[in-house]
Amino acid sequence: MRKAFVVISLLLLVVFALQFVLAAVGGFTRPTGDDAYALHSVNGMVVIPILTVVTALFAALAKAPGRLIALAILPIGLVVLQPLIAMLAEASTDASGVSTPLGLTIGGLHALNGIIAVHVVVGVHRAARKLAGLAPTDARVAVRETEPA
Repeated sequence: MRKAFVVISLLLLVVFALQFVLAAVGGFTRPTGDDAYALHSVNGMVVIPILTVVTALFAALAKAPGRLIALAILPIGLVVLQPLIAMLAEASTDASGVSTPLGLTIGGLHALNGIIAVHVVVGVHRAARKLAGLAPTDARVAVRETEPA
């Protein structure tokens, strides 16, 4: 079950990386329309939450420490925050619907929150590898241990 936890956490990491690609697809789509970010939205609001729950479930089944199980479920909270940040950014336009510096700054927090979520998933994957005994050994530690005092 621990190796399955490693695999599912890696899949979650890949899907998060794909999320950035899909955001870029939306950003570079011309002409821009409401459906430019459709794949980004579906991945972020359906695929990522489902895989996050499955990852946390696998963490629990792998008898991971409670802290790791909590860390595995944390991306859901960060994903829930994403549309709220986007709505705040959209609401911060001027009377003619043009972006304001405040709205753009808030919109930037959407990307920052995504980076934080990826960082969390990287941590979950590393911890899953360690739990499964698949983490590489730290060569620096081995060198220090063999050096004379």
